[in-house]
Amino acid sequence: MSSENKITDLFQIKYPIVQGGMVWCSGWKLASAVSNHGGLGLLGTGSMHPETLLEHIQKTKQATNKPFGVNVPLFYPELETVMEIIVAEKVPIVFTSAGSPKAWTKWLQQRGIIVVHVIASSYFAQKCEEAGVDAVVAEGFEAGGHNGRDETTTLTLIPAVRKTTSLPLLAAGGIASGQAMMAAMALGADGVQIGSRFAISKESSAHDDFKKLVLGLGEGATKLSLKKLAPVRLIKNKFFKQVEDAELRGASEDELRQLLGKGRAKKGMFEGYLDEGELEIGQIASCIDDIPSVEEIMKKLIEEYESTRLQIIENSKFIFE
Repeated sequence: MSSENKITDLFQIKYPIVQGGMVWCSGWKLASAVSNHGGLGLLGTGSMHPETLLEHIQKTKQATNKPFGVNVPLFYPELETVMEIIVAEKVPIVFTSAGSPKAWTKWLQQRGIIVVHVIASSYFAQKCEEAGVDAVVAEGFEAGGHNGRDETTTLTLIPAVRKTTSLPLLAAGGIASGQAMMAAMALGADGVQIGSRFAISKESSAHDDFKKLVLGLGEGATKLSLKKLAPVRLIKNKFFKQVEDAELRGASEDELRQLLGKGRAKKGMFEGYLDEGELEIGQIASCIDDIPSVEEIMKKLIEEYESTRLQIIENSKFIFE
């Protein structure tokens, strides 16, 4: 892998691989493990109270001396408190999502923090450049968790965003292998953000029953739902069926919020209630069939990437001879 890379240079990491900051999966054990093995680990702030975030930041700093960051959804109810904790703890990198990049970018950068914003369209990539962010994550429709409403796939989104901006670009959505990483970078990405593969790892804080459920998922086992609120990709369980039925009969936003209630994602992914919980995972889950360590995941990603690169070189000899 080339030593000249915008993402590795920006974050001061070995490989251009970022672990997504996923709710109920991305605690200090996962984030520190990814950072220790050459990527960039992120804490998932969206499922943490401020005091919990503080604890996880401090434990991450004890577990690694490598760069790490936090993912902050901008609809977080105690946003100012979280931002003050991030600054006080000298977290070097913040990924923001689900809101305007203008809201916090300059404030964080003035305090020495690198800011990356997650988007799902080339239009918002332009807004990110105007806001002065340091990099963007272009997340395709395949991704788990909160998603774009336009259902643009990663293979379509990456080249569109690349035409729009010269900012360092991370591809996300449907990436769980070195081959997919190579494909994303061939389309113009400088690196990748990987969620689902790391969610189903030994260090993930997700419940073991949730991890085991994912191993048995086939193609079509997830669907983008709740587009009237904040789009999220869900496993088709009993709760999903209730959501789907409500949406088909034209339920209002208030009705959907009432159905969603509080703590539904925690109930499913963290506590292991697989029927009643909100189970978020990407489409790539159908290709995940084991629960390895982060070390094993990183090693396999790099080996697959390098072998794919060499295979492309070898194949090109026959094409152009």
